[in-house]
Amino acid sequence: MDLLALGTYALLGIFAGLMAGMLGIGGGLIIVPILVWLFSVQGHVPPEIMMQVAVGTSLATIILTSIGSIWAHHQKGAVDWLIVRRILLGLLIGSVAGSVLANYMPSDVLKKVFGVLQITIALQMAFGRQPAPHSQLPGSVGMTTAGSVVGAISSLMGMGGGAVSTPFFAWCNVPMRRAIATSAAIGFPAAIAGSAAYVFTGYGLPNLPPMSLGYVYLPAWLSIGVMSIVFAMLGAKLTHILPVDILKKVFAVLLIVLGIKMLFF
Repeated sequence: MDLLALGTYALLGIFAGLMAGMLGIGGGLIIVPILVWLFSVQGHVPPEIMMQVAVGTSLATIILTSIGSIWAHHQKGAVDWLIVRRILLGLLIGSVAGSVLANYMPSDVLKKVFGVLQITIALQMAFGRQPAPHSQLPGSVGMTTAGSVVGAISSLMGMGGGAVSTPFFAWCNVPMRRAIATSAAIGFPAAIAGSAAYVFTGYGLPNLPPMSLGYVYLPAWLSIGVMSIVFAMLGAKLTHILPVDILKKVFAVLLIVLGIKMLFF
């Protein structure tokens, strides 16, 4: 592993961390498409497993980056731990199922699924609004089902899942501040379960790049994860200085472009 590659991963971590801190955007939305591009340029990840390695590596970085976010929200008393407990079972089931499904998908198919989901989330971010409160949180079956959907999307996209869970919580009359904080909290167990599944399903494959643990490429994981932790803190401070609403729309356009690239190129 050369220093140039490590430096490139670190720069990706800086950008992903800043965006996550400023805009509350899951890092996987930007990490996965950039990793796919970097892997294709570097040539050490075979095309047939490129998406699985990119998504698995991105998801594993969420384990690192979510810790600081959860602690900050918890210190402010914003996390609803009862909701976390109620949704946890479905979340774990969905996270593992999504990772296993990704393992059996051809890389090109997974790439297109990612592109469609990314464009959908970006359009919601740029032009949509959070849903108006309409109902209360469902019972055990409904929470398990919702958790399964959030976990599966998280594992397929290598992100924490807040882009899906936050609107769901808001629709169920959870105050927005608590919805965001609780979504951050559920990203940690989702990332652990999904990453473990990516490690297990990819373990021992003969065509993995060196220094991989299953589908998690360790040099990229460490470089991106460490830098994103540091710069997410800076990004959180910049929210009080920069025009976040404008930046969010600009970033959404970037995500749409990347999503189109994933679909057609």
